[in-house]
Amino acid sequence: MSTEFDRMSAVELRRRIARKDISPVELTKRALQAAEASQKTLNAFFLITPEIALSAAQAAEDAVMKGHPLGLLHGIPFSAKDLMAAGGLPYASGSKTMSKNVAAADAPAVERAKAAGAVFIGKTTTSEFGCKPVGDSPLTGITRNPWNLAKTPGGSSAGAVASVAAGITPFALGTDGGGSIRIPCSFTGLAGLKGHFGRVPVWPTSATPTLAHVGPIARSVEDAALLFSAIAGHDARDPFGVAGPVPDVLGATRASVAGMRVAYSPTLGYARPDADVLRVVDAAAKTIEQLGCHVEQIDNVFERDPADLWTAEFYAGVGTRLRPFVENQRDLLDPAVAEVLEAALAQDMRSYYEKVFERYAFREKLRLFFEKYDALISPVLPVSELDIGTDIPPHLTDRNLVSWVYYTYPFNLTGQPAGTVCAGLSDKGMPIGLQIVARSLGEYDVVRLAAAYERAQPAGYNDPRGGPPGKPKGA
Repeated sequence: MSTEFDRMSAVELRRRIARKDISPVELTKRALQAAEASQKTLNAFFLITPEIALSAAQAAEDAVMKGHPLGLLHGIPFSAKDLMAAGGLPYASGSKTMSKNVAAADAPAVERAKAAGAVFIGKTTTSEFGCKPVGDSPLTGITRNPWNLAKTPGGSSAGAVASVAAGITPFALGTDGGGSIRIPCSFTGLAGLKGHFGRVPVWPTSATPTLAHVGPIARSVEDAALLFSAIAGHDARDPFGVAGPVPDVLGATRASVAGMRVAYSPTLGYARPDADVLRVVDAAAKTIEQLGCHVEQIDNVFERDPADLWTAEFYAGVGTRLRPFVENQRDLLDPAVAEVLEAALAQDMRSYYEKVFERYAFREKLRLFFEKYDALISPVLPVSELDIGTDIPPHLTDRNLVSWVYYTYPFNLTGQPAGTVCAGLSDKGMPIGLQIVARSLGEYDVVRLAAAYERAQPAGYNDPRGGPPGKPKGA
């Protein structure tokens, strides 16, 4: 199959599959071959499932040839992160402690993507239980960034972004408990969407049940919206599930942003971003203003950094799940992860619940903030790159494993929808993400602003191969 399909959007692939221009079987074979061939360099996959994939692809092709109704994602290959269940397959969450665990059933998002006709090709790598925003774990080793193999793709949805950025599949399913979709999308030039908390059901119960989200990772905002449309909606297995109608995020990709009230915060009040990050995101804010939005710079969105509120909740959840291993088999864990879990488990009940109540006061302040604005934009990360094998940027070592990212975890505490789109490139040619946050249940506004910004950029600006989708580098 021609390499032009490596960069074709999911939306276009679906059109061509429906017209019988592209064979789902051949498309899936190409994805499987690319996944296998890249393992020695990218190491994006925890598990590749060729028999399952080719069986599903053949069924998708048969449906096309027989003129049957086609699903929203018909015949398009996808993967799911190893923090999500895929029935009958290993479900290790990036941890040696769970290496023999097998999922009893598909997670709702995996189930729905398959029901919409998508072809599951495997599970992608994650840091251990999603505890680090970089791409390594004791179970799967180091996952690398297609833009520069000496750099991390970020995490914890490391393999998902590496595979999508490399053109293996046009989109993938990731999870986000503190930024784990937005962070790696920023490092790899991709679009990602964390819907409002509970909009995409999470099941089996996460180790961080009040913070965890599932969402799409894609090479374009439209493709992310396509996958989101298939997986969003209430599911009774998720006690936090949103029961209301799902916003028309595909329609949002074509909607006007004229008149939107946008707050721009370079630091949220406490972050320390690098100069090239500020340069690129400042320029993005100006572009958004030129699109017809009313942009107002707000230096101090928050009175203080809420990292301690997030840390107490996230690591206490994972620590409780892994307590027997923290106490008795610490050598099985990532040493950096074990250290933060021990600290979280040492907090007393009173201290923990004080932070719980502070969290909800924090959420209310941000709700009031969004009475004035339709969206808040900021960097996704304070840096544009990070070496593999490094947990924290060298100049930010006063921060912990996650607090160095600064920008993403506040919006897991509040549960608001947030997404990212590539803002541009650093001085060294590495991608930098723009974060877009909207009020509760406001995925439509996140997507329309992200899509409008993306349309304003040159074709292929977020492609590590240096060419627009569908055209290999040098063509």
